[in-house]
Amino acid sequence: MHSHGSMPRSKGIPRREALQIGFSGLLGLGLPQLARANPVSRPKSVLLIFLTGASSHLDTFDLKPESPDGIRGEFKPVATSVPGIQVCEHLPLLAQRAHQYALVRSMAHKENNHLVATHHTLTGHPQPGAFFDKVASRDDWPSYAATLNYLHARGDGLPSGVNLPTFLVEGALTWPGQHAGFIGPRHDPWQITQDPARPGFKVDNLSVSQGLTIGRIRDRAGILKSLDLKQKALEQSPAPGRLREQQEMALAMLGSGKLAQAFDLDQEPVASREKYGRHAFGQSILLARRLLQAGVPVVQANMGRVQNWDTHGENFTRLKNSLLPPLDRGVAALLDDLTATGMIEDTLVIVTGEFGRTPKISFQPGANNSQPGRDHWAQCYTALFAGAGVRGGQVIGRSDKIGAYPATIPYTPDDLGATVYHTLGIDPETHVRDRQNRPSQLNRGKVIEPLFNGSHGA
Repeated sequence: MHSHGSMPRSKGIPRREALQIGFSGLLGLGLPQLARANPVSRPKSVLLIFLTGASSHLDTFDLKPESPDGIRGEFKPVATSVPGIQVCEHLPLLAQRAHQYALVRSMAHKENNHLVATHHTLTGHPQPGAFFDKVASRDDWPSYAATLNYLHARGDGLPSGVNLPTFLVEGALTWPGQHAGFIGPRHDPWQITQDPARPGFKVDNLSVSQGLTIGRIRDRAGILKSLDLKQKALEQSPAPGRLREQQEMALAMLGSGKLAQAFDLDQEPVASREKYGRHAFGQSILLARRLLQAGVPVVQANMGRVQNWDTHGENFTRLKNSLLPPLDRGVAALLDDLTATGMIEDTLVIVTGEFGRTPKISFQPGANNSQPGRDHWAQCYTALFAGAGVRGGQVIGRSDKIGAYPATIPYTPDDLGATVYHTLGIDPETHVRDRQNRPSQLNRGKVIEPLFNGSHGA
């Protein structure tokens, strides 16, 4: 776990860096650029379903019913479609589909801070200069979609990546790992900031930056007026000359028929929308599937706002009533649809948080004297993988008797990142260059091979 040390705590992204990130949203995030590498062979797509705030592995996919009081949770394990594999009773639909996914129960790292751990998970690399609550900056490592855009840019009017439906920010804290970091704002993924479950959701109402909308961006006069108001700040930007080019590219992308149709959830059959669930979780996963079908190669679906799964208090109540049922329904519908359409062969689905929760149940003061919860625990947790060649119906690795530490080979966010890059057709050892043209190795993890060869990785 990182500490402040002698470094001053940052209160937010410096103005210049905030402008870089902000204008990426304004002008169309993840815009196509010239390729910086040879075309990759047989790349697949990735959908990262991110349980922001970190779910409890002990109460979802790695229950410990034989552990003592104070560690054993309130939920019961239930049998799944695979003999010997059990999951939480509040995941009945996923229990029926255990043959379609693999569980890695020995994920582990050392970063118990949300921001630092989120960066590690969303980029596959430790945050440079990490310390407690280090906010997003252009010194960060690039996200998976950003790297793909940098190495293998598109020319078909589609973004390399889309994040939805929330941007992870809380007050002065902007979660790192959501953008292109040191490779520059031109490679930032698109960011959706509206709930697709709300009536009337469509691309025209997509909020992209500082209160602007896609409808206003389509208004050429409106975009120029907005930029004129910030002319002085733009002059301080490291690359103001690219702005008009990016305007044109953004407008062209917004005119893409495939993209517009993907965002139009009204085209989806009513029965299909109901199957995913008429809530933010379900409709976000449905929208993610539609974007993948349209050709967007990397989609990140945040299950809730920042710290939504951060159950220091009311862990069991929140999981049972508001978190697990919509996740169960949405992911189950996704697996069914990907399987029915054959997309499962070319789409890697990952469900994970930034870490797990403590084996020991904690108690926070509440209306009923105490509300049982679990605290941050990066030393052991579980991630779910499906599709893109993953052999379903298996558990890889195992935790100890109380779910505190891996009892077998541990896998890290670096390894998760290497697996993502492998799926996208990118060599994890590829070198990328920062804004000062300095080379850095993209990733230092290893592909989680047991996912694909069926070994349990013990």
